[in-house]
Amino acid sequence: MTSIDEAPRTASAPAVTVPPATRTEDLVTALCATAMMLGVLSDSWAHNNLLAQVQREGFLTPWHGLLYAGFAATGLWTFRLAYKRRDVAPEWWRDGWPAGYKAGGIGAVIFLLAGGADAAWHTLLGIEANIAALLSPSHLLLLIGSVLLLTSPTRSWWANGGGRDRAVSGVLALMLATVSVSIFVTYVSAFSPAIALQPYRRGPAGTEDFTLAARGLAAYLVTTALLVLPLLLVLRRRSAVPGTATALTAGVGLFVMISQEFPGTQTVAMVATIVAAGVVDGLLYWLDRRRGVDAPLRLPVAGALFAVVAWSAHLLALQLASGVHWPPELWSGTIVSTAGVGALLGGLAARPAPEATLART
Repeated sequence: MTSIDEAPRTASAPAVTVPPATRTEDLVTALCATAMMLGVLSDSWAHNNLLAQVQREGFLTPWHGLLYAGFAATGLWTFRLAYKRRDVAPEWWRDGWPAGYKAGGIGAVIFLLAGGADAAWHTLLGIEANIAALLSPSHLLLLIGSVLLLTSPTRSWWANGGGRDRAVSGVLALMLATVSVSIFVTYVSAFSPAIALQPYRRGPAGTEDFTLAARGLAAYLVTTALLVLPLLLVLRRRSAVPGTATALTAGVGLFVMISQEFPGTQTVAMVATIVAAGVVDGLLYWLDRRRGVDAPLRLPVAGALFAVVAWSAHLLALQLASGVHWPPELWSGTIVSTAGVGALLGGLAARPAPEATLART
């Protein structure tokens, strides 16, 4: 019998070092992802404006063609990045992924399988309308796959130090993923239908007016979380990147407005919110230069600042364009509530204080 000491020793295989994606590769991924989301936008526009035609055509529509063509380009390019590194990782499908891209490859597979399930769903049950389209299982799987796939350049950006040289592709990819998520919460979007414009009568809980006002407040709270969370993910890793808040707000707002063919008052308010987000970007950049990235309460301040500036501008624009019917308690309370949500999310996203700092407290 061979003892443990006498057993043949096998050398462990050396770790494979896969070259990271280049800046150009990240940018191409982000551009392919943009084409994919433009296809999603065309499909959303068709669902909002040509629903009867879409329901007659079924799954095989021009809009789905644009969507899946964009997906094919993004997915194939993502897999190509792993395949071209097969010289250092012969089992490239497992080991050849540049930093940040393995999850994207998984997302592409999920999206592909969900697309097949979606085709079967539409063939058997028809085309959904309104909120039903946002909650079908196949569409929710498409959401999961798309977020993993679209954010590959963002993860690559962070894995390679989060420098400014990859910021454009990183922020663009993060914005596209945020837009993808926003599609599934459009029924509680602050941008449309702008419930603050609706007549408001003080009524007890359970009445139509109470429910409508509650939905309006919920829309601001949900949209705050939707926009602040990705902003905080960037701020948690590095100093403020000018344009991040603007890109996130513009992406989500424009998707809604284009899908609904630019309703007048809501579009004015959306533009005002984008401008306000630009102001937030400038303030965050100035604060980081003045206070540093380790300043106390940096992320809670950022979250609250975004909510106060963005939604103040949005409500003011609604007032000037058409007239807000909410009483002062409701619109001012909305701003304060969203600021609280932003601050809370910032507190949760903040890194733990260094041990030396804790020892002094």
